[in-house]
Amino acid sequence: MARRYDPERRQRIIDAAIRVVASNGIAGLSHRTVAAEADVPLGSTTYHFASLDELLVAALRQANEGFAAAVRDSGALADPDADIAEELARLMGEWLAGERTGVELEYELYLAALRRPALRPVAAEWCEGLAEILARRTDPVTARALVALMDGICLQVLLTDARYEAEYAREMLARIIGPRAA
Repeated sequence: MARRYDPERRQRIIDAAIRVVASNGIAGLSHRTVAAEADVPLGSTTYHFASLDELLVAALRQANEGFAAAVRDSGALADPDADIAEELARLMGEWLAGERTGVELEYELYLAALRRPALRPVAAEWCEGLAEILARRTDPVTARALVALMDGICLQVLLTDARYEAEYAREMLARIIGPRAA
């Protein structure tokens, strides 16, 4: 039997892995559950991803694009007269107010790096990439502090079911930014 050419299969497997983690958590992820979700033969998942860690790395890279893309695409951050703290607080609010499952999934994959060292470079890429974007308007040290603060605020909202307070976030971000770039 001839092998069927399927250029989208790898991406379908990644998308299926994200759906499996979203519905069952990382503990529910296996080559078998992903193959079933993607409707591909089990051998396809192991062909494209030799280990679950490889699959999780691909899923985390894809999931990481959400908030970072919003920041990167924000026209206000490119405007030298824009209030960076206000814009970041707004972007966080929009992100947290969006599809909650997607935000939780991004953090679940991100925090999986605590137990899965293979994911740590991808988690670091996300932090570094976001800091690089923010450093264009601040400086590298301030940008790293902003990423840490935004991460902390988002985690607190997600873990405590607290209401996101945009004004609090804006004030804390402005304190880190200081008067020169706010």
